[in-house]
This record gives sequence, structure tokens and C-alpha cells, in this order.
Amino acid sequence: MTDAPGRAEPSHRLADPRELLAGQLDYYRATLLHKLDGMPDGELRAARLPSGWTPLELLRHLTHVERRWLCWGFAAEQVPDPWADDGPDGRWYVPDGVTAEQLRAEFTAQCERSRAIAAGAGLEDRAAVGGRFPTAEDTPTLGWILLHLLQEYARHVGQLDVVRELADGAVGE
Repeated sequence: MTDAPGRAEPSHRLADPRELLAGQLDYYRATLLHKLDGMPDGELRAARLPSGWTPLELLRHLTHVERRWLCWGFAAEQVPDPWADDGPDGRWYVPDGVTAEQLRAEFTAQCERSRAIAAGAGLEDRAAVGGRFPTAEDTPTLGWILLHLLQEYARHVGQLDVVRELADGAVGE
């Protein structure tokens, strides 16, 4: 697994919280895709850990996490089945016939949509009511949501580190 061009952490000289959050999120989004690069389809669909999730299920999950927090959550858009990444047993799943390329394209498109939503608001702005959040008292700020997304990516990309190493020995950020 060689490093992908253009995938770099934001400068350590940045001080603006908005730029730092956006830059770190983009770094982890790119790192997720980078870790999936080069894995054969069988490994992308194989569970390597006792919890049973597969790399493609993780990719689909993070697509829905972005949608739940920014489209349905912050923007209060009406999203059909915001929990569509959960199967009937409550575990992540990928529907039959869905390819890795389709999941990657959905993820990339969702990240673009998430960036557009975040770009149109301040970190102190609260989520709209009517989507994920029923009352104004329930609404987090955009800054809180972006920090939550960052920690979710950091955790899951770290888990994917282990899966990738077990699959083919590849290590590194």
C-alpha cells in the first residue's frame, strides 16, 4: 500500500478551527479510501474481526453516518431511511449486487454534499429542527457535529488499519 498523492494532513501551522476540522475530515475520508485501494473484492467483503463487519460495510456505514449527521441532522433534509446501513439484525450490511465501485461513488458523492452543507454555515450554527432533531433543545452545533464525525472516522480508520494488516500485511497511515 503506497501513499496516495494529494492525501496529506492539514498543515500543523493552521490555527483556524474551521480549516482544521475540514482538513482533518478530508484527510480521514481520503485515508479510508486509500486503505481500501488494492484490496481484492473477496477481502473487501470478508470479515476479519470477531465483530463481523467487512471493509465494504464500513464504507457504506460511513456514507450513512455523513448523511445522518449533515443532511438529515444539520440541514434537516428529509432522508429516506437514514439507517439504511443497518440490516434486519441491526448489523451493517451491503445489499446483494452492490459493487465496491458503486459504494465508493456513493461515499464520494456524500462527502461532496457534506462539504457543501458545512461550507454554508458557521461552526456555532445549530442544526435545523425537523430532520434528525425534533426540537431546538436537541440540536447540536455544526462544530460539535464535525468534531463528532472526525472522532468517528479516526476510530473506524484505525479499525480498518488492523483489518488491512490482517488481510495483506499492509501497514501505515
